[in-house]
Amino acid sequence: MDAFAVTICKGLSMKKITAKEGIICGLWFGVFQGMMPMIGYFMGTRFQNLINKVAPWLAFILLTIIGVNMLREAFSQEEEDTDPGLDVKTMFFMAVATSIDALAVGITFVAVPVKLFNATQLINTITACIIIAAITFITSFIGVKIGNVFGMRYKSGAEAAGGFVLIFIGLKILLEHLGVIEFMSDADVLFGLLIPLAGTIFGAASVFVVKSIKTSVKQVLTGMTGGIMLSCSMWGLLYPTISTSKVYTAFLGFLIGILSQFMLDKLVPHTHVYDGTDEGPHNKLKRTTKVMLTEIIHHVPEGIAVGVMYAGFLTNEISLMTAIAMTIGIAIQNVPEGAFVSSPVNEDGEEKGKSFLMGVISGIVEPLLGIVTIIIVGLFPGIIFFVMSLTAGAMTFLVLEESTGGKHSDEGTLSFAVFFALMMLMIFKLG
Repeated sequence: MDAFAVTICKGLSMKKITAKEGIICGLWFGVFQGMMPMIGYFMGTRFQNLINKVAPWLAFILLTIIGVNMLREAFSQEEEDTDPGLDVKTMFFMAVATSIDALAVGITFVAVPVKLFNATQLINTITACIIIAAITFITSFIGVKIGNVFGMRYKSGAEAAGGFVLIFIGLKILLEHLGVIEFMSDADVLFGLLIPLAGTIFGAASVFVVKSIKTSVKQVLTGMTGGIMLSCSMWGLLYPTISTSKVYTAFLGFLIGILSQFMLDKLVPHTHVYDGTDEGPHNKLKRTTKVMLTEIIHHVPEGIAVGVMYAGFLTNEISLMTAIAMTIGIAIQNVPEGAFVSSPVNEDGEEKGKSFLMGVISGIVEPLLGIVTIIIVGLFPGIIFFVMSLTAGAMTFLVLEESTGGKHSDEGTLSFAVFFALMMLMIFKLG
């Protein structure tokens, strides 16, 4: 299935393929998936520890490099004149990245021999590897065809989605190796991490039915998102910290959260589409890309917020219903945020399919950061209330910035943060 997903991504980046290209892709992935366990079998257990340690990291690095390159090409201002094709370098890296963990599988064939029929162990192992290669060939052939059909329709938006998929596959392989994703077996946590993304997808899909968002509607939606985010910050994240008598933690975390989001706002180039404000360093990115980056910046603290709430649930610091309430609130406010990407991007001349995908991509950061947050808090449970306070500060910064006019509100936003935190400290320590 990893090879299937990767070949879909490969198909997304190709202008046109025939049966020949499908066969070539199938052979690359099929041969490597069949060859790796065979090599592992002959290596025996001699290099087992080395393979188990190195293979997942190598797969993660290779897939991330390829995925980032796909994202760069998708959002590049320059149009691609040539088909990326099936060059040996790219295909080799992709085939190795998806099959290298099969070396360890081959090693297990020594301790637990394959028994398909009455023959020697070597013949049985060779047959098993041929079966692996054949199945991978078929699924890869189908995958590259599916990816090409989708990619021809949605062009660079589909290629960008493919880049994210590759990065996620690499991360999945690495996290499985590190043994830090057991919490994903908890249906409540998995469901909670995906709900906010569903809100973003729903909002981005509005581009297919609504031509543009009226100013009055936009103002109502902005107020709604601000109210939800501020309430989540104060009552869902900051108040639980204060209620446990960790006032100094809340004070420090809130200020650092404000400062962190302020720095992110200055370091990442982005465009506030409805007021035309550009922020961040000078760059040559497309305006549509910078519109998407604006919402990605917004989704960063939201993803951490959802992650820290479920980390609190897993460590018995927060009730499941509280975590769900926070998740639903963020999912609701993600609906207009998804629309705030897809609609203006479409108005700027991009096709609806790409506009929709750019809206969806802006929300992918949320479940990713949610997973990372759960892992970090799981490793260091003592920081949970600090992370909650930090996230409250970051989300409050976004509410203030959007409500007071983008970059012109920096001084007022920082002043608000300082005096809000000071009054909080005075009330709860002196009152």
